[in-house]
Amino acid sequence: MPLTKEEIRSLLNDIENERVERTISTDNTTKMSEAICSFANDIRDTKKPGYFIIGAYDDGKLDGMKFSDRDLRKYAGLRNTGNILPPPAMMVYKEVFEGGEVAIIEVQPSEDTPVRYKGTIWIRIGARKAEANTEEERILTEKGQAHSSSFDGRPCREATIDDLDVDLFKNDYLPKAVSPQTLERDHRSVVQQMASLRLYDTRFNCPTYAGVLLLAHNPQYFIPGAYIQYVRYSGTTRATKVVKENKFTGNLITMLKELEYFIKYSIENKRPEFVSVLREEPRINYPWEAIRELAMNSVMHRAYNGNNSPIKFYEYSDRIEIDNPGNLYGKVNVENFPDETDYRNPNIAEIMANLGYVNRFGSGVNTVASLLEENGSKPAEFLLGDMTTFKVVVANADVIDNGTNVTVKKPNVIEKEGDVIDNVTVNVDGDVSRKEQILSLMRHDKRISVKQIAAKLGVTSRTIFREIDILKSEGKIGREGSDKAGTWIVTE
Repeated sequence: MPLTKEEIRSLLNDIENERVERTISTDNTTKMSEAICSFANDIRDTKKPGYFIIGAYDDGKLDGMKFSDRDLRKYAGLRNTGNILPPPAMMVYKEVFEGGEVAIIEVQPSEDTPVRYKGTIWIRIGARKAEANTEEERILTEKGQAHSSSFDGRPCREATIDDLDVDLFKNDYLPKAVSPQTLERDHRSVVQQMASLRLYDTRFNCPTYAGVLLLAHNPQYFIPGAYIQYVRYSGTTRATKVVKENKFTGNLITMLKELEYFIKYSIENKRPEFVSVLREEPRINYPWEAIRELAMNSVMHRAYNGNNSPIKFYEYSDRIEIDNPGNLYGKVNVENFPDETDYRNPNIAEIMANLGYVNRFGSGVNTVASLLEENGSKPAEFLLGDMTTFKVVVANADVIDNGTNVTVKKPNVIEKEGDVIDNVTVNVDGDVSRKEQILSLMRHDKRISVKQIAAKLGVTSRTIFREIDILKSEGKIGREGSDKAGTWIVTE
């Protein structure tokens, strides 16, 4: 729960300590991120949240600042940049006082310690914030091992250090996961280094499942379903001829590199399309970056435990289907997908961020939506009805349209509803984007609901949530008040 006004006053009047830091700098994201990291590590194991307060001097006096929704979104977005790993739980909110406003970043203690910012572990003891030394890192590592609840953080007791490719760890992964300055001072054993990255469990002297997936010579021996099965069919069903098959196996470093190369050079197809006597334009079946994002997300979010089924990557003549074991997880459900984020495999998510396969957490679906829209493709379809699998379908943009798509033109009414909305309408041919339609509807009715927008545009609420998330990230809209009683703010 957010702090009350009286609790915030108390923190402002108190001296800085291990749970409170104040600043008047509104754009020093490095300082903020280091503080978030230090609070998440909770070196003294207080099990209490830490508070980074923006808009107050060291003595607690306010600077008279004001904070917009965009400011608060920017601070909240620090969690998902991929620089703080693993991402901690945090909330961002503001409070208004007579002398000005304060923005508060509230950070919960992490169970997956140590938490790093750009490869460096930050801790807080009293009012001091500093890089963790070897002993402090050991304490955080052991704390993380004791609290680990995710499958990828558990010990794989049948494996040993001999089952891992140690050279691959030292030469390929370690330099990406830990800052060069920290590595220069690091004289610990390989096992200790792996343990600090949640790849090895020193209590049982064995790798974790994340360590096996990342570094094992043969991960599939320990986790049989940890591979990707690719099949290309000549037609639209599995009853048609199999044109090509591939099986992506091995550890994550090897498998993800091969998968990315395959998608880039074997999936995306370009051909020239006649526009006029003097001009041709390329027509692309699938933008490879979109398919790559979906494939990487399937590796990151799939259920590895108790499931020997592989990720199924099937390409038909008219579509691609990616089907991976394990449906929505944790806080994520059908109603809030894809706006909510939770991680079945937080250590795998961290690994993929360190390897560069994930740039920002929680933005994959919106990235895919933007890439498909830019290509003129239909939106990806997420089939979430089966509780045991997560399936996404992407249509082949190079297949001739059957005329059922809803596009737009610019007369004066929305014919389905009969409403005049800023001269923008839904019809069967035209050039106004869905985002422009959403903006027009919000300008016309600042209290319009997502459900009402979806009904007017003939799409699902989930699609509108995705578009709204993109519009928010672009700074084109904001929201005042609660989800039910609030109003939209259109900034352009």
